[in-house]
Amino acid sequence: MELFSTAWWSALLAILLIDLVLAGDNAIVIALAARNLPAHLKTRAIMWGTVGAIVVRSIMTIGVVWLLQIPGLMLVGGLGLVWIAYKLLADDDGGEHSNPMASTFWGAMKTIVVADALMGVDNVLGVAGAAHGAFDLVIIGLLISVPIVVFGSSVVLKLVERFPVIIQAGAAVLALTAAKMIVSEPLLAELFDGDESPAETMQTAVRWAIYAAVIIGVLAAGWWRKRQLSANAPV
Repeated sequence: MELFSTAWWSALLAILLIDLVLAGDNAIVIALAARNLPAHLKTRAIMWGTVGAIVVRSIMTIGVVWLLQIPGLMLVGGLGLVWIAYKLLADDDGGEHSNPMASTFWGAMKTIVVADALMGVDNVLGVAGAAHGAFDLVIIGLLISVPIVVFGSSVVLKLVERFPVIIQAGAAVLALTAAKMIVSEPLLAELFDGDESPAETMQTAVRWAIYAAVIIGVLAAGWWRKRQLSANAPV
């Protein structure tokens, strides 16, 4: 693709839109994972979490062709992200009896890096597809995502401190992302992508039912786990 041509600029615009949409999920994970850290570690977690996200995406981008050949990748990534969304809820009960790992820098970093690796699949595939093999556009896409993730994480973290209900909203967003990854799995294409109108209507209904089931399941499981922790906590 010729540098600065109309096609080049069109691809860059597509990559920017992909980063704006998908990098938001990374920002939510970083903010929620860092929310229980001491104040002096929150900024550090956001910065290093972003570095981790970019490193993971860079490695995945280099191996994107290989990644496309792995059967079940989107399904496994989606199921893993469901667990991350649940843990981000279950490890929080207002801060008093939170999981110790969620309150340490390395515990937060572990959550961030694992979640970034799981969510990076759709981002990498989206950017690589929009770039049409232009490596310079892939690099620009990675660079664009840095300020989006850093700024987004800082904003979400401040909102979480002011409005704790955002923790549930953030977990719901991650659960929705996970559900979309699951239904996007090529191995399940026959279940969700039909050609005939009646079948397509049914598959659309099943797809939305899965979205709702995953979101409600994550929120309910997180709520139940927090109640359990509170009930068993010493008075």
